[in-house]
Amino acid sequence: MKRLLATDIKELAGHDALVYSLAFSPDGKMLATAGFDNTIKLWDFAAGKEIRTLKGHTGPVYGVVFSKDGKTLASSSLDKTVRIWDPADGKFLRELKGHGDIVDSIAFNNDSKLLASGSADKSVRLWDPAAGKEVKNLGTHGNAVYSVAFGPDGKTLASGGADGVIKLWDVSARKELKALKPPTNEKGAPGPPPGGVTGVVFTPDGQRLVSIQDRFVRVWDVQAGKQVKEMGPTPDDLYGLAISRDGKSLVTSGYAGYITLWDLAAGKQTTSHKLKAFGAYCVVFTPDGKSVVTGHDNHHCYVSPLSAP
Repeated sequence: MKRLLATDIKELAGHDALVYSLAFSPDGKMLATAGFDNTIKLWDFAAGKEIRTLKGHTGPVYGVVFSKDGKTLASSSLDKTVRIWDPADGKFLRELKGHGDIVDSIAFNNDSKLLASGSADKSVRLWDPAAGKEVKNLGTHGNAVYSVAFGPDGKTLASGGADGVIKLWDVSARKELKALKPPTNEKGAPGPPPGGVTGVVFTPDGQRLVSIQDRFVRVWDVQAGKQVKEMGPTPDDLYGLAISRDGKSLVTSGYAGYITLWDLAAGKQTTSHKLKAFGAYCVVFTPDGKSVVTGHDNHHCYVSPLSAP
């Protein structure tokens, strides 16, 4: 069982504002970081050195993601656009326009021929990133859409909203499949209004969906559309969520600077560590599974090692 280690934490400094999103290239050699300084930075992760800065957005950058082959990078922003880049040379390729507010989250599907986006304009949209065109406005949430994620086979898309609802979408049929909400209490009465769903991610087999909401980690049966596990509460509001490549571990990060590792099968926390910086808005596992990286309010990223199983 892996645990977070409080020693040998490394720092990546380069942004001039908070870091809100992180993504590794498929080969693990490059790390992309999205900042509220309107830039994306690309890093040689092994060397811990900045390679280049991508400029062009006219507002804070909320999302960044690599295509599955690593040849394309997408970013989303407060400026209501998604931009497509070539990470090899940093060249800007095209811009996707259509949203009417912040584009909070983006995700490529399994073959990277589709890009999904969720926005503060309440909509969930599909795009052809190569052509730079909108494919379909799938529909809306009752409030801003904070997070989107494709299932591993690309057939299902999940979106999490500020309305406290998770929606599952049929990608081929371009329609909503079902809406997921936390269960009512034992007496059948609703609890307090649910907080926003700030992160969603599928397990590698696609049978489960994990979400963060109300300081809880929730696990859902995708086929049944029901919550099957609840973990928490955590010590702070959750912003970052990632799953390990083997699907055995989860990591969450929160506003107070905590990063927490979870054993998904056991449904429990294995370890938690508070970093010196507040605002851990995003977190990812390194591709080799030996560390996690977080982005923070203080403009820095931290690489925290994990112990061996």
